Amino acid sequence: MNLPSERGADVGRRIGVGLMYGLWRPRVLGAWRVPATGPAILAVNHSHNIDGPMVMGVAPRPVHFLIKKEAFVGPLDPFLTGIGQLKVDRSTADRTAITRALGVLDQGGVLGIFPEGTRGDGDFASLRAGLAYFAVRSGAPIVPVAVLGSSERGGRLVKALPPLRSRVDVVFGDPFEAGDGSGRRTRSALDGATELVRKQLAAHLENARRLTGRRATLE
Repeated sequence: MNLPSERGADVGRRIGVGLMYGLWRPRVLGAWRVPATGPAILAVNHSHNIDGPMVMGVAPRPVHFLIKKEAFVGPLDPFLTGIGQLKVDRSTADRTAITRALGVLDQGGVLGIFPEGTRGDGDFASLRAGLAYFAVRSGAPIVPVAVLGSSERGGRLVKALPPLRSRVDVVFGDPFEAGDGSGRRTRSALDGATELVRKQLAAHLENARRLTGRRATLE
């Protein structure tokens, strides 16, 4: 099975840097916490469509995001595939996507996941077990990432986007291990890992809010 291209992901990162810094004013905190080498999973809160491209652009390493298949439409399909992103069918256990994601980690790459599964309040309140599964199965550390300010309203030139030149904060947290070291993938082990992940991500988000003086979403 062909794994997503790390070179392609690096190209995507360069494109992301140009777009994100050209359109908004990212403030990146704690990027040094992302392991410089070896597998890692970036767990990103998700309240806006720009969250993925923003993290892809400001992360210190190329990132392969698991992205819903609905985004791979028209010319976006070959583009997203070309920059090393992973198509996933959220309606089923997508074995192809799972295998390719684990392949990224097996080769020492960085996998990006929105653990809430879909765009929402961006508060990590509702987590799917997928993140814990990848972490336990691969042994890769999870790096929590909070994107704050992407959902701000008011002053938008384009309704679906944050106001141009507005500040968007991206806060990377300390890496942590989700498993208990046994590598067990039983339902109870995954449930325990998922709860640990939820607590760690929620704590990071709260810390990021205090650090930046922001909320994840603004009403």
